[in-house]
Amino acid sequence: MALSERAPGPAGLVIETPRLVLRPPQLEDFGAWAACAADPDMTTFLGGPQPRAVAWRALMAMAGSWSLHGFAMFSVLEKSTGVWVGRVGPWRPEGWPGNEIGWGLAREGEGKGYAYEAAVAATDWAFATLGWSDVIHCIDADNRRSEALAVRLGSARLRRTVLPPPSGNAVTVWGQDRASWLAGAAQRSAGGFPR
Repeated sequence: MALSERAPGPAGLVIETPRLVLRPPQLEDFGAWAACAADPDMTTFLGGPQPRAVAWRALMAMAGSWSLHGFAMFSVLEKSTGVWVGRVGPWRPEGWPGNEIGWGLAREGEGKGYAYEAAVAATDWAFATLGWSDVIHCIDADNRRSEALAVRLGSARLRRTVLPPPSGNAVTVWGQDRASWLAGAAQRSAGGFPR
């Protein structure tokens, strides 16, 4: 395999949930990634639609984070179809307000409970593998769907902050510590993954 074709992240890292596969992004994800990044509805609270060149840079930033830090958001694929449906997982660029578990789903992944299913798996992985003591979610104050997901994950509203450049967006920081996450494990298991 040529260097340019090498998959980022830990070799062979795959997390499976009942309906999803989470793995580090690969170059083959770019078409779906770019389409998602260009979707005005999906990007309403993420700075708006991005041209393909900017989406490419974002994908490469995730791949670079996997390579240099050993973590970044996962590509999320539907297990039954192999279709790329979004990106979910740990994210902590320079100047970030904490250890984030973030999410962004393509239209194909919306309304199915996939964001919750993937966020649970990614949070479990971050606490177990990265040793994080807490997680946050940076959410635009008008993004009611993401706020509802944060609540479903067991997170609470913590504070307001402004994200570092290039974003500069004012967000509400939601989150919880490791003990709270572990205490909620039984409730998450009883609730199941589907919506």
